[in-house]
Amino acid sequence: MKRILIADDHDAVRCGIRAVLEQRPGWNIVAEAADGRTAFEAALEERPDVAIIDFFMPRMTGVEVTRGIKKHLKETEVLIFSAHESEVLAHEAFQAGARAFLAKSDANRLLLAAVEALLARRPFVGGRYCVQPRRELEEVSEGHARLSPRERLVVKLVAEGYSNKSISAILNSSVKTTETHRASAMGKLGVNSIAGLVRYAVRAKLVEP
Repeated sequence: MKRILIADDHDAVRCGIRAVLEQRPGWNIVAEAADGRTAFEAALEERPDVAIIDFFMPRMTGVEVTRGIKKHLKETEVLIFSAHESEVLAHEAFQAGARAFLAKSDANRLLLAAVEALLARRPFVGGRYCVQPRRELEEVSEGHARLSPRERLVVKLVAEGYSNKSISAILNSSVKTTETHRASAMGKLGVNSIAGLVRYAVRAKLVEP
């Protein structure tokens, strides 16, 4: 039995999502929440396989809820959905730890596929706006997860034009350590040039283009 949590501050939206999900045998809605704090607490108690979280909610945003869930419940996959079709919101959702982003206007058509993908441990991005950047969003999300906090900071500083020596001074570390972090980040991201690091940093919104 697959356990699913639904969080949205509109009763009608939650009812609609429940109706779609209940089409699948073996999928059980274990909790519903009308605000972010309740959603987070329900997730900790119920430990769902998938949490479907609205991006904009009172008390805690969907991004804040997602960060909390991923900190305490490593096995719970999160789908963030929004009434706004925005690549920026999709990036924020993925950076917070969500593995799926869906526009509410596409929920009837794509919700089942999105949940199926998460249950299979695959990312999912839906919406007309993201047909082209879908693979790019997945790559950014996967790259973000692979990098350590220090490696992400080094990538950001490299993209901003700092030299290894300057980065070492900022981080209070040796040049060799900085070079090691940079080389490790390049290996994890599959890039072989500074230009590749800069492109990733821009796509991940670590720096402004």
